[in-house]
Amino acid sequence: MKPIELDRCLYKHFGPQGWWPILEKIKGEWRSVYKTRGRVTSSQMFEIAVGAILTQNTAWKNVERALAQLKQRRLLSPPAIIKADAKRLARAIKPSGYFFQKTKKLKVFCRWLLNKYQGDLKIFFKKPLTTARPELLSLWGIGPETADSILLYAGGKPVFVVDAYTRRLLAEMGLRFKSYDECQQWFERGLPKQACYYNELHALIVAWAKFWRVNPVIAKKIIHLQPRKKRVQ
Repeated sequence: MKPIELDRCLYKHFGPQGWWPILEKIKGEWRSVYKTRGRVTSSQMFEIAVGAILTQNTAWKNVERALAQLKQRRLLSPPAIIKADAKRLARAIKPSGYFFQKTKKLKVFCRWLLNKYQGDLKIFFKKPLTTARPELLSLWGIGPETADSILLYAGGKPVFVVDAYTRRLLAEMGLRFKSYDECQQWFERGLPKQACYYNELHALIVAWAKFWRVNPVIAKKIIHLQPRKKRVQ
């Protein structure tokens, strides 16, 4: 099955995902809202970037709790994170795990963003992907998966994200790649070079992987079925 066929197959079964989730206050509680359309604001771009850093080695529900605590304590902005005492910041993001390391990563990221781009990711995203991606990767604590999540979901850049969910699905399909880049290139060569395709397929893979945990037998059948129709953009 080629990437475009996989996209259509998963879309047929799971429908639009609307990733990346953004927190909104609902009945007094911060909850993830999945938006299928519309541009994100500068503050939402920053929230996505922070979420991409916090989601390393943990489930999204833990990230959601950490982001909610950052919002409640008014720490979800570059200046606030820079000024915050490290222990206070670590307590706020504790639900995401590895909180001392992630505290350092957030401070490094925010210092770079403030010093070079006035704390505004919109300015940074004006750069072409060819220079923006290496710059993110040069920051301490930012690896390919995190950098690509920020570029794709916050910046709308056409770059495919490869994560543990992706590798789980590919292994089920009998596909193994030697490196992150090789896997990424397989997807990017097989899809229209548009952020909307990369965004949706990655989110659909996450949906499949979560379903696989509950019902692996049916999940395996889903990706071995041939798609019947193209999805509408």
